[in-house]
Amino acid sequence: MASHLLLRLPAPPPLLLHFPQRRVTLPQSRVVPHGTAARGPPRLLPSLRRPSGPGRGRVASWVYFGGILAVVLWGLNVLWIDPATGVGTRFLEAVAAVSDNHEVTMLLLTIIFAVVHSGMASLRETGEKIIGERAYRVMFAGISLPLAVSTVVYFINHRYDGIQLWQVQGISGIHELVWLSSFISFFFLYPSTFNLLEVAAVDKPKFHMWETGIMRITRHPQMVGQVIWCLAHTLWIGNSVAVAASVGLIGHHLFGVWNGDRRLASRYGEAFEVLKKRTSVIPFAAVIDGRQKLPKDYYREFIRLPYLAITALTLGAYFVHPLMQASSYQLPW
Repeated sequence: MASHLLLRLPAPPPLLLHFPQRRVTLPQSRVVPHGTAARGPPRLLPSLRRPSGPGRGRVASWVYFGGILAVVLWGLNVLWIDPATGVGTRFLEAVAAVSDNHEVTMLLLTIIFAVVHSGMASLRETGEKIIGERAYRVMFAGISLPLAVSTVVYFINHRYDGIQLWQVQGISGIHELVWLSSFISFFFLYPSTFNLLEVAAVDKPKFHMWETGIMRITRHPQMVGQVIWCLAHTLWIGNSVAVAASVGLIGHHLFGVWNGDRRLASRYGEAFEVLKKRTSVIPFAAVIDGRQKLPKDYYREFIRLPYLAITALTLGAYFVHPLMQASSYQLPW
């Protein structure tokens, strides 16, 4: 659930970006004009561009990423998930001891995750100065991931335990509506897939500013995707536990919108303010009021490998739902 904001900031006039310990002026000739379509993969701003592309270095990075992922999953299982060796079960028991009400426990788990996740995001700049960008990214993920897993597993195991508020599963077309809404919601979560090597701290984490693609619709796609997902699943399940989970998750992401904009405005100043004027939080608002000009071939911005990966993973997740549920049921959470 981490929010990784990827923004593209092309500007017609020369734009001065302020970054820690350096000041870079972007020449107009190196910047794609506002409103033009991206040709091929979106490019990093010149001041942030890193060597990439095919080659032994990139292959080695992905191999390294695979190794890190395997170690992380192994550690997560041993230290948190496995009831015999991990502390996840004791953590859930401590939270559940506050109340016998599943709705309260669901909200508490979401709040704990939100406080830790948003708190560490707010402290990112200070933490990176103390222990470095990669180390802080690893610590951030190492603390957030177990809490997220606990929250998700608890929701799966108790999603039908609440008070039934409505029942629409038998209505024709509802299943298709929920499925389509859930499918679409994952396309708003795409920014993280463009920089997996940075998310895992294999590559040095960087800040990227984009204005094309999904950012034409909303500059906070993860919030929009989470809202769509929550509304779809709450409609389908229709009970108090689902409502509690949705209230917590949507509240957390709405706070993340405010907190994220506040941090970016404080750190990047004028650069972010220019982008903020060209984009919107509410989907399509900037397009409707003319702040975003869609080029004729804007669809090219969505012909990207990450979108194909999201399509495959989303379809796969749908078909393995029974396996996900069976795995969750094995835990006493």
